[in-house]
Amino acid sequence: MSRGGSGGFSVDSAADAAVHPLVRKTAAWSWRVLVILAALLALLWVVSRLELIVVPVLLATMVAAMLMPVVDGLDRRGLNRGAAVAVVLLTGIVVVGGLLTFVVSQFIAGAPALVEQVTRSITNFRQALSSGVFAHFSNDQVRSASDAAIQALKDNQAKLTSGAFSTAGTIAEIVTGALLMFFTLVFLLHGGRSIFAFVSLIFPTTVRTRVRDAGRAGFHSLIGYVRATFLVALVDAIGIGTGLAIMSIPLALPLASLVFLGAFIPLVGAVLTGGLAVIVALIAKGWVYALITFGLIIAVQQLEAHVLQPLVMGRAVSIHPLAVVLAIATGGVLAGIVGALLAIPIVAFLNSAVRVLLAADPAAEEAILVAESGPPIKGNADDVEQEPPRG
Repeated sequence: MSRGGSGGFSVDSAADAAVHPLVRKTAAWSWRVLVILAALLALLWVVSRLELIVVPVLLATMVAAMLMPVVDGLDRRGLNRGAAVAVVLLTGIVVVGGLLTFVVSQFIAGAPALVEQVTRSITNFRQALSSGVFAHFSNDQVRSASDAAIQALKDNQAKLTSGAFSTAGTIAEIVTGALLMFFTLVFLLHGGRSIFAFVSLIFPTTVRTRVRDAGRAGFHSLIGYVRATFLVALVDAIGIGTGLAIMSIPLALPLASLVFLGAFIPLVGAVLTGGLAVIVALIAKGWVYALITFGLIIAVQQLEAHVLQPLVMGRAVSIHPLAVVLAIATGGVLAGIVGALLAIPIVAFLNSAVRVLLAADPAAEEAILVAESGPPIKGNADDVEQEPPRG
């Protein structure tokens, strides 16, 4: 409450004056930060509830960023936009479907040989235990443990090839997500710019142009990221896959495919999938080939870090390594592998978009000030037309 008049005072102002300025500023910052955190938590809750919709849409956006330049190129050469989208999608489906079919068939065909090699390794290890420093264990104990391991491996061989798709619920979710991703991709490639222009109409006219520029800048960074990551992942897969094939490591092609997919998760993806290749080499060929495989992975990673990343990424995506690590960790905690995969593209998009939104624009700021203060006053600063007094 307050008291008016020339000598009046405000009770609220008096109470504020009694509080130290640092406390007032801290309180003002605190409630604003709490509101922002509450909004972020609410957004994450909504996203988690709509995960089956949000994830396919985000994946479709990433794929659209990779295919959009191809569609635009065909469009500029006179091909109808719809026909260009159809040609690019059909070509991609044929190529990806053929590769996946070949990789899966190779994995199914090579799994028995790998199981046999593991069985042989366990048998050799049992013989080493019987005659080495562990000779005090009885032969029956060693044989029983090794036989149990071999039998468990053979019993779970079918699960290694088909266990991931054992439930009808998983199949339904995958089919639903794939169809939603496909239809979203079609519409993004055909009229994504029109869709974004329509969505941006929800913003005030004073900032609408800035928002559209920010969206274009973010999508341009996303295109650069996806294109560069695809090339880096392809080089990683070719290098590691060729080395594994030369050394006759079982499942060389499926392992190279896993390296390719893992490379889309920066810093940790290719390392983890490469570690799987080292384990397979250790089981199938022994310590020497495992060490050679490890050295091959380190060499490819060094080539990627010092040559490919600076050369291919360029200035399209400039994200601090600490931000990359924190984003991957946060995405992994919130949404597992999918979160780790989508974390860096989201950060790359927001990095460029926020920079454009926060960039100084005198014309836009002047327009906002004019809109808030009303129509401008005519005349110079020193020669303002005054309204004649009334009455």
